[in-house]
Parts: sequence; structure tokens; C-alpha cells
Amino acid sequence: MRLLFLVLFVLVGLIQYPLWLGKGGWFKVWDLQRQVAEQRETNEGLRARNAALEAEVRDLEGGTGAIEERARGELGMMREGEVFVHILPQNTQPPAAGASLAADPAAKPPTATRASAPAAKPPARAATPATAPKPTSPANNATTRH
Repeated sequence: MRLLFLVLFVLVGLIQYPLWLGKGGWFKVWDLQRQVAEQRETNEGLRARNAALEAEVRDLEGGTGAIEERARGELGMMREGEVFVHILPQNTQPPAAGASLAADPAAKPPTATRASAPAAKPPARAATPATAPKPTSPANNATTRH
């Protein structure tokens, strides 16, 4: 009787081995299901990114607003007639580029940040050429624009 029980136990173990540890076993299925779930999350993130890029392409093809925004933000460009004003916080040293403009007697302090904005009154602490350099080129503007 013991021998029969031992043989049956070994046979059940041999039958269970492929079910749990074999090529198509449960452990393999669980691992593949986890990988599929991770890949679905990755795909959803990429779909959202693609949709955002597609919308940006449509904006760039259809209008000038997105192009202007990119030119201002990434390249530091300005419109014709605009004045760039950079007001530093109190007790802050002006940048080294401002020192060369401070010696220029023809430089005058700017009064507005954009041509499209209404002319603003100078702040209580008026910006001087030493604290608000007027960039002369887009490359100079890109380093000081925030």
C-alpha cells in the first residue's frame, strides 16, 4: 500500500511539473501577463506624447502663434520695436554684459516689456541700463531672457 501511494504521489508530481514550471506553465503565464500590462502602460504614455506632438505640428502648420512662442521661448527672439526689460531683485549684482552698456551715454532705460503690452509706468525703483541691458541681437537676448 505504501509503495502504491508513493508511486501515485510521484506520478501526480510529474504531471504537475509542466503545469507550473513548464514552457506554458502558470509562472510563465503570470510573467507574460505582467509584461503585457507594463507594455500597455508604456504604449498609453507614447500615445499621449504622439497626440501632443501631432497637435503641435498642426499648430505649427496652421498658424504663427506657435512659431512665435517657440522663437521667443527657445531662441530668445523679439518682435520689431519691442523692448526687453530685465528687472533684477534688490541686492543683486547686474550681469557683466550690463557693465559695458552702463558706460554708453546714449543708452536709455526701457519702459515696456512688449510692444503689444500697454506702455507701463516705470516701477518705483527705475531700471537703469546697468540693471536692465537692452539686447542688441537674439543671441544676446537668449542669455538674459527668463
